[in-house]
Amino acid sequence: MAERGCFTYISAKWRLFYGFRRQIGLLVLLLHVVNMVGGQIRYSIPEEMKKGSVIGNVAQDLGLDLRRLRSGRARIVTGENIQYTELKTDKGILVVNERIDREQLCGDVTPCSFSFEVILENPMELHRITVEVLDINDHAPVFPNQDKPITFEISESAAVGVQFPLQSAEDLDVGQNALQNYILSPNDNFILKQHANPDGGKNCAIVLQRPLDREQRSSLSLKLIAVDGGTPQRSGTVNIDVTVLDANDNVPVFNQSVYKASVMENTVKGTSIITVNATDADSGSNGLITYSLSKTKGSAADIFSIDENTGTISVSGQIDYEKNRKYEVRVEAKDYGGLIGTSKVIFDVFDVNDNAPVINIMSFSSPLSEDAPPGTTIAILNIKDADSEKNGRIKCLIDGKLPFKIESSLTHYYNLISDQHFDRESVSEYYITITASDFGTPPLSGSTKLHLKISDVNDNAPLFDKNSYSAYVTENNSPGISIFAVSARDSDWNQNARISYLLEDTQVSGSPVSTYVSLNSETGVLSAVRSFDYEQIKQLQLVVKAQDGGSPPLSSNVAVKMMIQDQNDNPPQVLYPVQTGGSLVAEMVPRSADVGYLVTKVVAVDVDSGQNAWLSYKLQKATDRALFEVGLQNGEIRTIRQVTDKDAVKQRLTVIVEDNGQPSRSATVIVNVAVADSFPEVLSEFTDFPQDKEYNDNLTFYLVLALAVVSFLFITCLVVIISVKIYRWRQSRVLYHSSLPVIPYYPPRYSDTLGTGTLPHVYNYEVCRTTDSRRSDCKFGGAGSQNVLIMDPSSTGTMQRIQSEKSILDEPDSPLEVSSLCHLTHNPWLYAPSNPTIPSLLSVFCIC
Repeated sequence: MAERGCFTYISAKWRLFYGFRRQIGLLVLLLHVVNMVGGQIRYSIPEEMKKGSVIGNVAQDLGLDLRRLRSGRARIVTGENIQYTELKTDKGILVVNERIDREQLCGDVTPCSFSFEVILENPMELHRITVEVLDINDHAPVFPNQDKPITFEISESAAVGVQFPLQSAEDLDVGQNALQNYILSPNDNFILKQHANPDGGKNCAIVLQRPLDREQRSSLSLKLIAVDGGTPQRSGTVNIDVTVLDANDNVPVFNQSVYKASVMENTVKGTSIITVNATDADSGSNGLITYSLSKTKGSAADIFSIDENTGTISVSGQIDYEKNRKYEVRVEAKDYGGLIGTSKVIFDVFDVNDNAPVINIMSFSSPLSEDAPPGTTIAILNIKDADSEKNGRIKCLIDGKLPFKIESSLTHYYNLISDQHFDRESVSEYYITITASDFGTPPLSGSTKLHLKISDVNDNAPLFDKNSYSAYVTENNSPGISIFAVSARDSDWNQNARISYLLEDTQVSGSPVSTYVSLNSETGVLSAVRSFDYEQIKQLQLVVKAQDGGSPPLSSNVAVKMMIQDQNDNPPQVLYPVQTGGSLVAEMVPRSADVGYLVTKVVAVDVDSGQNAWLSYKLQKATDRALFEVGLQNGEIRTIRQVTDKDAVKQRLTVIVEDNGQPSRSATVIVNVAVADSFPEVLSEFTDFPQDKEYNDNLTFYLVLALAVVSFLFITCLVVIISVKIYRWRQSRVLYHSSLPVIPYYPPRYSDTLGTGTLPHVYNYEVCRTTDSRRSDCKFGGAGSQNVLIMDPSSTGTMQRIQSEKSILDEPDSPLEVSSLCHLTHNPWLYAPSNPTIPSLLSVFCIC
């Protein structure tokens, strides 16, 4: 019956405590309380939320657009190893990333919170978010070594009212969820007494309410229950075993209820800090006292130890000011009779400068564009020193003279900022050493190194190696041959330094320059599109543009002068004597001609230049080699001995004209010479002149054809000449009635005034006439400077003269008329001074 009553009493007590379940609604409060002051946000959430649970809408609370979060690569930075939260940039919400245990995070510190920063880039923004973690009742009160009972040995003589301290239970929760009350199982001898500590905790002791009687009961078994105020309510239990001893009625008493001592952090283990002292009025073994440190909140019992005989407290662990700035230890003095006296020792920890500043790089922009303006934020640094006061104050410097500076932003945050304009072509990268030092004694410092690369901007145009280029190419080149290469360089980098070569669209002789040459856009090699002819074009003026691959592209131009070099690709062209296919032209030499008599002059030109146009004349074949010679340089055919009656009337000379090129080219011309004093003699001889061998098979046909042609031409020319003669008869009367004698004029030596031509400027011939020549038709043709000479490259030794302004038939006594009638012509050539390459003709025609 006694046990049933006991349990009824306990049930009533538990119903009382479970009445606190009505407070369950208090746990779901302030889930999304947002407090934004000065760019900071504060949220409150309960601990132990599931992963992925929403904490708050960061985008809405910060007034940011979701696109800004994504483009700014918003991310969370924290100095802790565990990242409890995660930012969903696609929704702009903050969610739980890891399980949050308030007791593990903050211990017994209230309120419990952790902070982190949200960084956005382009431009850089920094926002601080503080999350307060609200406690839930997830821990039950726990007694130290609750698996082992608490044992007391109490003398039976113990006076009523004597207290026996009990070990306090620990509840990691705080506030209403923390330890609220102790309950002692019902018994006849002891009651429970509780009292609150200044730190908010509760201690309890059993108080002897009735004297013990060892003879009735030598031991007692009790239960101590610790309950918290959470919903649902949690509790912890420990057994108490009481052994009744013989009388020991005095409790050890300390000389101070509270001891205070100071200790420096990092104090060496074994160092004595303070000595406590307790006395017991009993004598003998009941007066002997042993000291011990009871289990206390936190890790103080692991850091300090006490000598059980002397009461000296020493350091046994590592003291770190940054972890705990104060320690509290409860000291127990126990006599051999089992009576215990208690006291408290408070240790104040003093800081020493044992922590160097720690630099964390939150954000770093590398590479950096070289056109970034001064004041651009390059990096955000988080610098912390775990020490306090002046030992924790920090100054930050940049080693060396670099174009950067450091500015402080938020607490413990510094910005690395550019201080001037950059030029990648001068300095392409920087090695930045940032040193942070505290103000301790001696000062400690930490440093970090940043490697900043400068990215290129297209701010340099390509530059050619030369201001202008000259190139040479020999004519008759093969199409596609490489002629020359231009080269440019660009101080920029990568794509901005990639150069393309372009040929500017210019005109050469009315045609686009691209029809002459091509340009490789990558190598700058200039190639020929066609085969060049020096006689048509002697040089090309090109403009080459070098353009880089930047955006926008930059370019520069250079002039290229391409000169065509001559080759000996043209044979000499014989201008005189004219070689006709149907009629024979002969030069007449009187039999009275003396040594050195000028028979005629072979006139030839070479359209090449330089030494390729230097001509020489040689006599290749002749009817009588002992009678004629040819001037090597001037082509004059002269007699080398006196003409005699034995010499044949018909003389045939073959003259070869050869240039000075390598290899040389040549042309041949046949000169027919008639040695006679009168035209009828010559005519009779030339009528029987044998034809060439190639015409022997059709001799009769050609003779008949030649006779018909000559007859037709004779009649036609006769009609034309008579008509012209009548028209100009009056104008020619002055010449007919002139009594001026004919004064012979001998030519000067051949001279080449320009050094490159092959013909002389002026040449005059002597004209010999009979005593009655005044009445004969003898006309002197005018200068031929207005005539155009057209040479047919397909044949050698022929020339066609075309009148540019009026037909040759309009001139009386024209060379063509007389040549057709007489077949005997003296044609000395004169060269117009205005054009050394086009001869002017002074012809003497005789009509007998």
